[in-house]
Amino acid sequence: MTYEDRIALLFARHRSVQSAGFSAEAYKPGLDAMLRFCAALGNPQLGFRSIHVAGTNGKGSVCSMIAAALAAQGLRVGLYTSPHLLDFRERMKIITRDGWSMISKRDVVKFLVRSKRFSEGLTFFEITTGMAFSWFAGQKVDIAVIETGLGGRLDSTNIITPELSVVTSIGLDHCELLGPDRASIAAEKAGIFKPGVPALVWGRDEETAPVFERIARETGSPLHYAEDYPGELPDCGPNTRTVYAALKLLGRWQDAAPLADAARLTGLRARWEVLIREPLTICDIGHNPPALAHNFARLEALRGSNPRRPLIIVYGAMADKDVPGIVRLMPRDAKYYLVVPATPRAMGMDDLALNLKQFRFECPGSVADGVRDALREARGLKDPIIYIGGSTYVAAEAISYIKGI
Repeated sequence: MTYEDRIALLFARHRSVQSAGFSAEAYKPGLDAMLRFCAALGNPQLGFRSIHVAGTNGKGSVCSMIAAALAAQGLRVGLYTSPHLLDFRERMKIITRDGWSMISKRDVVKFLVRSKRFSEGLTFFEITTGMAFSWFAGQKVDIAVIETGLGGRLDSTNIITPELSVVTSIGLDHCELLGPDRASIAAEKAGIFKPGVPALVWGRDEETAPVFERIARETGSPLHYAEDYPGELPDCGPNTRTVYAALKLLGRWQDAAPLADAARLTGLRARWEVLIREPLTICDIGHNPPALAHNFARLEALRGSNPRRPLIIVYGAMADKDVPGIVRLMPRDAKYYLVVPATPRAMGMDDLALNLKQFRFECPGSVADGVRDALREARGLKDPIIYIGGSTYVAAEAISYIKGI
């Protein structure tokens, strides 16, 4: 059976949140199954040092920057993030001074064959997490940076005992699973705190700080706030400040150069990624109100002294997202191309159009058609900006389309 056959079987037999949403077969909160699985694998999670990162927004970028900084110091760094965009193997990488590499197709097949007899009933994410842990242990990484999949307390990654637990920003997302307010969500994210292990969160917030402080007391985790580390980067944003604080706590801060180039050094895609320079075409996976508010502010900053600079937005969303809340943040003078990515979780065109009825928009349908039409319109405009986003799926399909033109 080929690699492609094995991956197709993995997706078919073990449903993922990406394909099946938060159904009972794709999302099974709790650690018992993961602990049994890793015990059968020989407990690979005990075979490497780690840093654990949770949060609503920014955790992928924070993981990437930490990994890049540690690799620049000569360490062999494992990096586990999700979801993937174009290639399943993007989820697990090794970062070194010489560059980054994904797990090989051969190693994926070897793991799936080896684990087949004790993987029945596991979710897709449990299997991929076990694969990453086994690969990192076998590759003898010096340290691994591990991103949670969802939440923290009951996330499959939460069987590690890291050297540092990091929580990035907290926002309202996946409320049906994590809780109705930011305090509830903070409690789930703080579930990665471990006894005696330093915990780092971005900043003090009247809604979430009491939660972090209570759980830190209960677990005996020394609690630190990234905002207390102005240091050598006084004007940076929350993610970079969090990375700086993390490296200081680890005794590993050297310089900021790897942070600015982290996406290239680690192969991270669709985080404010420039896909085309002319016309300027930017792609980002931000999909909830806090992330998109940040991105829309960055777009306005790009327009700068020319607020009439043409702005074209290719937008699609999942059906469970707070699209009405996002619409309130959207630039009013942009031209929108509404798209529906190829997943059953996507919001349909009728609902998208209803939510954006006060804007100028067209409904090309697929992401590829939306990007094509946006690029065509940009040809007749002076110095336009194209922004593609609203969903990981939109970003992935846009990257794939642009790669092929």
